Formats: sequence, C-alpha cells, structure tokens
Amino acid sequence: MPQIFPRGANFVPLKIILVLAFLGMAAPAAIWYYWRPEYTKIGYQPAQPIPFSHKVHAGQLGLDCRYCHSFVETAAHSNIPAAQVCMNCHSQVQKDNPKLAPLREAWATGKPVEWVQIHKTPDHAYFNHSVHINRGVSCVSCHGRVDQMDVVAQDQSLSMDWCLTCHRAPENALRPLDKVTDLGWHATPKGKESIEQAQENLGKELQKQRGVNPPVSNCAGCHR
Repeated sequence: MPQIFPRGANFVPLKIILVLAFLGMAAPAAIWYYWRPEYTKIGYQPAQPIPFSHKVHAGQLGLDCRYCHSFVETAAHSNIPAAQVCMNCHSQVQKDNPKLAPLREAWATGKPVEWVQIHKTPDHAYFNHSVHINRGVSCVSCHGRVDQMDVVAQDQSLSMDWCLTCHRAPENALRPLDKVTDLGWHATPKGKESIEQAQENLGKELQKQRGVNPPVSNCAGCHR
C-alpha cells in the first residue's frame, strides 16, 4: 500500500504538543507581567461629572493643593473638596457656566458631586498622607505634575514595589517643607552637581534632620 502522508507528518503530533506546552507557559507569564499596576493603572483617566482642570486652577491660577485638599497635612486620607469650597469662587466666577450645573445642584441640595476616585491604595495597605507630607514628600512624587493636567490621570503605579523603592531611598523624595506643594521645584545643584546629585545630597541631610526611617523589612509598617 503506497504511503499517503510524507515522513515528516510523524512529527506533527509532537510539534502540536510542544506548541501547546509553550502557549501554556507563555500565557500565564504574559498575564502575570502585563497585569501589573504599571500596565493596568498608570494612565487611568476617568471622565468626571465636572470637567475640572487642574492645569487652570493649580497651574495658571497657582492655587495651593491644600486649598482644596485641606486634610492632607492632618489626616491619613486626602479629601475631595466640598461644594462650598468650589462655590467660594464659582458663586461669582462663571456662575452660569452650564458645565458647572452639577456643582450648583450639589450646592442647592447638599448632595455631594460624585467625583470618580483615581488614586487608591488597596484595602490591605495602610497609607497616611499626613506622615508623608509632614516629612517633606511632595504631592508630585505620587501624583505627578497635576498642575499640567487638564484631566487628572494616574501618574504612578502605587504598587508595593514602587512604594518600597522610595522607602529604600527616601533621600530621592525629601524636600523643604515649604516646597511640598511646589510641583515644579527641584534641588539647586552646587558646582558640578547634577539635579539628581543635588537632590540626593539634600535629601540625605533632611532625612537625618527629620529622623526619617520608613519601614522596609517590617511588613506591619504598611499592612496593619
């Protein structure tokens, strides 16, 4: 009886098994790698009920972050400003702008504007805003240049690895307390220093002065 299939066909089942085995290993690896916060969170930019521009308010007008987020220095959690804070200006400025209708409704009814939260740490992780702000960690370290954002997007992953990177080298984030909300500030180089070297040298000095010793190996520091 003549041979119907070429000799190479004997290896087809083996090749199929090898391909399936490779896919079986590659798929979980790809999911594990690309499902990290660096890929799933950075750039998250939901639509908000009011088109609030940080670029206008914090950038062009120069409003201090703490005017709206007034609890960051005293509380574990930052706060979203109440309608009263917004109406301090918008009862006179652009008071008839149709885009501000949800704000006027919130002011009239007492029901808060339903802002969409962007930055959120997992429930099993403890993060205290006031501790970081009062040690000299700037808003820009976690939130990026929001003063240049028309629509705020998540700038950093806020993952465990990202947090530990800062905890291991806090000198890279510490700055004078009066520069915490100055998002465009950077350490001034001396001599032939680069900006990075100037920041590291200043940060080490501030770390020593303030006794900054963030938890790195103690899990209870962040998981309480």
